[in-house]
Amino acid sequence: MKNFLLSVLALILITACQQPKQRYFFDSPEIQTLKAGIKAYEDQDWTSWKANFADTAKIHHNTVKGISVDENLKNLQGMISNFSDYGFEDKGAFTEMVIDKDEETWVNYWGIWKGHLSENNKEIVIPVHLTAQFIDGKIVQEYVYYDSSKLVAELQSIADEKADMSMMELEE
Repeated sequence: MKNFLLSVLALILITACQQPKQRYFFDSPEIQTLKAGIKAYEDQDWTSWKANFADTAKIHHNTVKGISVDENLKNLQGMISNFSDYGFEDKGAFTEMVIDKDEETWVNYWGIWKGHLSENNKEIVIPVHLTAQFIDGKIVQEYVYYDSSKLVAELQSIADEKADMSMMELEE
């Protein structure tokens, strides 16, 4: 009985001394992949950008409905075509990786996106939160959250000005 109690005590001590699994990271291959994807987006290197995603990845921009990587690429290209320059600020950007209770790997990014509209050089500044789920080194889901109201309002204003100019030309 004494040996049994000593064995149980030894097992408890060994188990209690084990370090818990690390679940929070400031650097990892997945974080580097996400950062490389942001750089590829800024450089319009769409081949490198797409290489970060699994073939079946779904991307969600301010919505629960996911779209394919190719659909998102078209949307991004359409949006940035309105800008003479754009990109994320290094200052204030923060990236982390978490392995959640379900053993899913998620990389979170918070940053400030800035761009100048080609039409009037107005600067648009948008805080962005992006979270991406990784499996086997590839993004399988990405959720991107931002307030696009300033951008939409400015693009609408530009469209209204163009429409007004067209009407004035027709009246002449």
